[in-house]
Amino acid sequence: MQGLHLTADLYHCACESVLMTDADMLAQLCRRHTLEAGLTLVDEKWHTFPEFQGQPGGVTGMLLLAESHLAVHTWPERNGVTLDVYVCNFQEDNSRKAEALMKAIVEAFRPSDMQRQHLTRGDVDGPADAGELVFEDVAGQAYFGFRFDRRILDRQTAHQRLELLESAPLGRTLRLDGRYMTSEAEEFFYHEALVHPAATAHPAPRTALIIGGGDGGALEELLKHRGIERATLVDLDGEVIDVARRYLEKIHRGALDDPRATVLVGDGVDFLARTSDRYDLILLDLTDPDTPAGPLYTPEFFHRCKHALAPGGALVLHMGSPFHQPGQVRDLCRMLRAQFAHVRPYGLHIPLYGTYWGLAVASDALDPDAAAGETIHARLEERGIRDLEYYNARVHGALFALPNYYLRLTRD
Repeated sequence: MQGLHLTADLYHCACESVLMTDADMLAQLCRRHTLEAGLTLVDEKWHTFPEFQGQPGGVTGMLLLAESHLAVHTWPERNGVTLDVYVCNFQEDNSRKAEALMKAIVEAFRPSDMQRQHLTRGDVDGPADAGELVFEDVAGQAYFGFRFDRRILDRQTAHQRLELLESAPLGRTLRLDGRYMTSEAEEFFYHEALVHPAATAHPAPRTALIIGGGDGGALEELLKHRGIERATLVDLDGEVIDVARRYLEKIHRGALDDPRATVLVGDGVDFLARTSDRYDLILLDLTDPDTPAGPLYTPEFFHRCKHALAPGGALVLHMGSPFHQPGQVRDLCRMLRAQFAHVRPYGLHIPLYGTYWGLAVASDALDPDAAAGETIHARLEERGIRDLEYYNARVHGALFALPNYYLRLTRD
């Protein structure tokens, strides 16, 4: 029967040690997360092993589910855990529930490293399609996924879960905390749209700051503007930068080591609080507001950004899906309007994100929507920017032509 089978091997777990040895505590945790995920508990069995050579014994347990099972095995002497979640999809698709259950239990054990497998099991009519089908949801409303031939990395960094997957259509694809960030094949949709509307509308950008963006894709687009003399990138997670340098050269194309670039590992809030530099462009290339990047989507942080801008400078950020996340988009537009004279939302469909995506340029002086197509074309030519896959002078204007439902959000 067609279904989803998830396994995880957890290493160097930082949870309380009792969770590895107390069957009752572990059983309570598993029951709670199983029910919260919306799965149906049928029966269970737990066993605590005796001490061995002075080391406490681990726990083996299983929850039998109407949808299939959850199995847990702890290895306290190694601070390790193996997990196994399988759900069949007979009457409904339970894949999202399985992913939620696995995520919750992994977070409870707090591993510093992890190996995961994601297997789509066969159908009654024959084998399922080859490859791992990795799902994602948009604001709990839309559910989509892509198949991948292999998992290159799956680890817990100090800040987030990092996955690097690979498929023929997308190439190498980066996910953080279970959300798609960028892929080799289609990264140009997001990175070109994030950078070029503001950078090209600005008459002469020379200094820029990117907060986030550890994959280097936005930095690579920014450095196509020959007038950029200095670009600083600050990302909270150094492991993202390391992984990008090693695996994602097709996305950053060496920009992380460009002599005009300074790449720092650190907190963007702290960086802006300390710096006295002023920037023509500040790009917030962040994960979503409900991630560790949350403090960077606040009025206080936007105020700091405003004061770090040079005269005529602009702030750029992505806001999420206007259709699936209208409240989030509306709130961000309100916050920006409280700080800046010009707030210009725009948008495009991003294949990896599965939906039409909203971005914005905010400034007291720069209005990219007012830049004529002839001006944009001339600046692209003057700056020698020709190797673009998405952005051009006509697309520039189209990005700011908003559908009515999105337009209403920006005015509320």
